Amino acid sequence: MYFVGIDWADLHHDVAVLDEKGQELKYFTVPHNREGLEQLKQTLLGINPDPESFACLVETKNGLLVQFLLEAGFPVYPLNPKVVDYRRKPSGAKSDPIDARLLASIGRSDLAQLKRLKPDTELVCELKILTRDQDSLIQESTRLNNKLIACLKEYYPAALEFFSKPTLPVALEFYKRYPTPELVREATVPEIAAFLKKHKHPRPNQTAISIWQKAQEPQLNASAPTVRAKCRLMLALVGQLEVVKEQIAAYDKEIDRLFQQHSDSKIFASLPGAARRLAPRLLAEWGDERDRYENAAVVQALAGTSPVLFQSGKYRFARQRKSCVKPFRRVMHLFSFQSIRWVPWAREYYYAKRCQGKTHHEALRALANIWVRTIFAMWKNRTCYDEAAFIAARSRHFNRVA
Repeated sequence: MYFVGIDWADLHHDVAVLDEKGQELKYFTVPHNREGLEQLKQTLLGINPDPESFACLVETKNGLLVQFLLEAGFPVYPLNPKVVDYRRKPSGAKSDPIDARLLASIGRSDLAQLKRLKPDTELVCELKILTRDQDSLIQESTRLNNKLIACLKEYYPAALEFFSKPTLPVALEFYKRYPTPELVREATVPEIAAFLKKHKHPRPNQTAISIWQKAQEPQLNASAPTVRAKCRLMLALVGQLEVVKEQIAAYDKEIDRLFQQHSDSKIFASLPGAARRLAPRLLAEWGDERDRYENAAVVQALAGTSPVLFQSGKYRFARQRKSCVKPFRRVMHLFSFQSIRWVPWAREYYYAKRCQGKTHHEALRALANIWVRTIFAMWKNRTCYDEAAFIAARSRHFNRVA
């Protein structure tokens, strides 16, 4: 066996190769381009022509470097950067060559405890990338929403009361048609109603009367320069927000298309409250490699739902797990929150935790921990959610405990 520590970077990669005795056979640096990675491949194969005789240790499981190594047939063992930090010398010395050699040394000593990377299928991989990218677009939409509301408060606060939500599509169109308080005050009720009908508002006549009345009420007036400047910013924000919302909708269609193609889609779609957004994200984060997780506890750790025990002498407490897959933790958190509305036992469990003094997020994490065990059993057995079966299994568990 040969242990290859690769300290990756944007421009170049430092590579250290150790044999089973810990002797350094090679140390070299390659640029992050096609020629550099081919050089890495040829150098390793020059040591041994069998790629399976190498264990490549790297502090990531994504990216072009990892993809190249997998395609070339080299086993890849991703390491958490915190694991590497814990193994540093007390002096705290750090450099790219040191990190490469440290990675190779960890592989040599702990390979039996490390998990070889098994990449997702192309369908799951694309679904995971799309859902995570859409989350970024949703966060951008939220940021623009907040900026738009703040902008309207500075020169046009009455506009925030015209619609149930100031960022509805019809509201955005209304702001473009009536971008200043003066313009909306000059409009008549029939004119506003016609505008709302054109944009398919469910109650155009009543809403038109309400908007006209609110526009005629005495208001705080911003100065003319403020109105002109903030009106320009408002229109710019509305334009950006419409583009982002359009792209989010396009992502929804593509995500749903890929989700429906996967054989496990029925499993995750059967979860109460998962709906259109959460079910594809759950599938993407769980994947479809049944041998990836030894048991539900592994998934609980990856999803950040299980607490971390801290004990020193008589001091003992549990705290939130920080080292986890953040998108996985987020989707389990959101799903647990939705399940409170849809599932009686989940609602009862959540409120029982709140009565024990747990915060909202602590109660949701505890509920998510139970959901991980449930979904793991569904996922392993390829069965859909059955609440009656869950209740029966929980009763059997309580009887064994008693």
